[in-house]
Amino acid sequence: MRVPQVRAFFDEPTFTVSYLVWDPATRRGAVIDSVLDFDPKSGRTGTRSAEAMLKAAEQEAVTIDWLLETHAHADHISGAPFLKKATGAPIVIGEHIKAVQRVFKDVFNLSYVTADGRPFDRLVTDGEALPLGELEIKVLHTPGHTPACVSYLIGDALFVGDTVFMPDYGTARTDFPGGDARTLYRSIQKLLALPEETRMFLCHDYKAPGRDVYAWQTTVGEQRGKNIHLAGISEDEFVAMREARDKTLSMPALILPSIQVNIQAGELPPPEANGVRYLKLPIDVL
Repeated sequence: MRVPQVRAFFDEPTFTVSYLVWDPATRRGAVIDSVLDFDPKSGRTGTRSAEAMLKAAEQEAVTIDWLLETHAHADHISGAPFLKKATGAPIVIGEHIKAVQRVFKDVFNLSYVTADGRPFDRLVTDGEALPLGELEIKVLHTPGHTPACVSYLIGDALFVGDTVFMPDYGTARTDFPGGDARTLYRSIQKLLALPEETRMFLCHDYKAPGRDVYAWQTTVGEQRGKNIHLAGISEDEFVAMREARDKTLSMPALILPSIQVNIQAGELPPPEANGVRYLKLPIDVL
């Protein structure tokens, strides 16, 4: 199995891990789940995180061909539009983003959302492959956290978004619109059927109790044997655990700004008559 090179970028304010991955033979690369810096107290945005990825690509002589999103994130705003402007690379997401757009178009009453996949540049399907130099990016539809979640398998490296976390932390919540615990369990089983040595790269880490450092890389084998929500647990037991746990969780701090931007491929809302862009805060809706 071919081995891509991977560099991780951790954004501690949102506990998000973004990745630059490339084919070492051709230096063709992709960015996965990038971050736009956002201060909710002031509404200020920044590109420090995205610029760090561009600098790394330059240092490694990597040409970025793809900007990959595993799903419409609820905890950070995507930096993909900034990276697209800098690289010309298209923004990619799973085809079921259309269902997520339809739901949140109504939640936020966003007249400009077409809910047909735009403004993403490419919608990918389960089993589809994208070229990455001499490697390929295989798309795996892994719904459950959201209906549009996909994972990307590149050589021996698997990028799973929010599907699972480190073995000592467990799995993703399923209480967002379109989420489903049973569907998530079955998606995870599809991932765990891959070779045990497959490297697994996660989108978040929150430090499990007793662990003092952040971590975001594991293996399929470690997840099979050690994940506290999966090892030795049946599908029905998982569903009962996941649904009970989800009822205790508060909403992510940035869910309201993040979702209305990320269903639009990270594009901020269009400016109003005074030239200012505004994010909406629905009252007593969620």
